[in-house]
Amino acid sequence: MPSPGSLSHPARVALAGFGNVGRALASRFHAGAIPAVRLTAVSARDLAKARTLASQVAPAAVAVPLEELPAYADIIIECATHEAFPEIARVALTAGKVLIPVSVGALAAHPEIIDLAAKHRGLIKIASGALPGLDALRSAAEGAIKAVRLENRTRPELLADEPAVLGQGLDLTKPLAAPIRVFAGSARAAAAAFPRHLNIAVTLSLAGIGLDRTTVEVWADTTVRGPVITVEVEAEDVTLRMTSRNIPSPGNPRTSRIVALSILAAVRGLISPLQIGS
Repeated sequence: MPSPGSLSHPARVALAGFGNVGRALASRFHAGAIPAVRLTAVSARDLAKARTLASQVAPAAVAVPLEELPAYADIIIECATHEAFPEIARVALTAGKVLIPVSVGALAAHPEIIDLAAKHRGLIKIASGALPGLDALRSAAEGAIKAVRLENRTRPELLADEPAVLGQGLDLTKPLAAPIRVFAGSARAAAAAFPRHLNIAVTLSLAGIGLDRTTVEVWADTTVRGPVITVEVEAEDVTLRMTSRNIPSPGNPRTSRIVALSILAAVRGLISPLQIGS
């Protein structure tokens, strides 16, 4: 991890992607949520639209093509899509920048991105997002972990159009009499089946015992307001059971409100002289 003194002062942050999460972050940076950070630039597929939106929420930030973004930033936050993630990651890491990704699930399909960071002395900083107990899991991983299980309960309408659901002949647009399990398997399979929903499964796996040993269940459940995430860990040194009940973002119900705040916390951790957590 870079030391606070190795970054510009104030630290320069750029956003790759300017959707719901990107705009939420831009607004908070512009409002001075972290005084030692300055939002310098944004990038998106539609630059004209991004320029217009940025002028409304963060007028000091310029909108530039992705390949120009490293020139404006010490830290690049990816808040685009799984499809866009590999290109964004390569641009940021080849330039030796710090990359904080939202689309962490894409790392399951592109593990070479981690090697790229090492080659160019870049850094991938993964925020905890909606995942509970990540620091405790990392501590347990310093010993021996026997099992890690993740259960994700999500509202049916958010899963209804996913190919992994439709391929089972399930119609989640109709009222459910009871919660229904729509997936059970490894974290690697979960990330492939639900790329928009299971970033947390990949984060959990990278912090613990890997994509193939981490097990995941996904449930469609009408009783939850937002995603309810339960993590169970069996280790030699600790047994954990942790649950987070997440509030959906008003602009995109597939994203929890805590995601943008988690990114802010990750940025703050990079620049603070006081480091909290393992």
